[in-house]
Amino acid sequence: MWMALATTIFTTMLAVASLAASTVTFVFGDSLTEVGNNNYLSYSLAKSNYPWYGVDYAGGRATGRFTNGRTIGDIISKKLGIPSPPPYLSLAQNDDALLKGVNYASGGAGILNDTGLYFIQRMSFDDQIQKFNKTKEAIKAKIGAEAAAKLCSEAIYFIGIGSNDYVNNYLQPFLADSQQYTYDEFVELLIGTLEGQLKVSNHY
Repeated sequence: MWMALATTIFTTMLAVASLAASTVTFVFGDSLTEVGNNNYLSYSLAKSNYPWYGVDYAGGRATGRFTNGRTIGDIISKKLGIPSPPPYLSLAQNDDALLKGVNYASGGAGILNDTGLYFIQRMSFDDQIQKFNKTKEAIKAKIGAEAAAKLCSEAIYFIGIGSNDYVNNYLQPFLADSQQYTYDEFVELLIGTLEGQLKVSNHY
């Protein structure tokens, strides 16, 4: 049961509010949904700015995506008829693009803050939520509290995170979590942590 529940949660793609009416998308996650944030992290070892990335993307060049073409977020955005949002770190806090959506995903990120530590720099899910909160404040300053709350409540939220908590944390025998927790305990830790994070990120 735990494994089925964990699989469901860690591959979650949350579409909140009316898909038909909304054109604002906020994307959170890891390398499966990143579109270039890590390229702005000077010391990150998790980057995709190499020639073989993006060969099938428009222009045939690396764009910060850990794929040869589009990410799953890009594909879903296209299916919904909305633009794929830009990486958070490419935008100024007063950028009008914030009103159309932002991508906070970061390669190597996990639900837990210590996941992916050996990549030196990456934005954990907590980091991404903090940056989302800054975005909300910036939007509020632009269009007012009421309009900002409406925009956020009607936006589409895409979250794809959790695989690194296993691949780049629990399954690495030299890291503490694999020694500290049993498998079931680790699953409970991830679920409990993610539940709290989702509650925080859902507060407008």
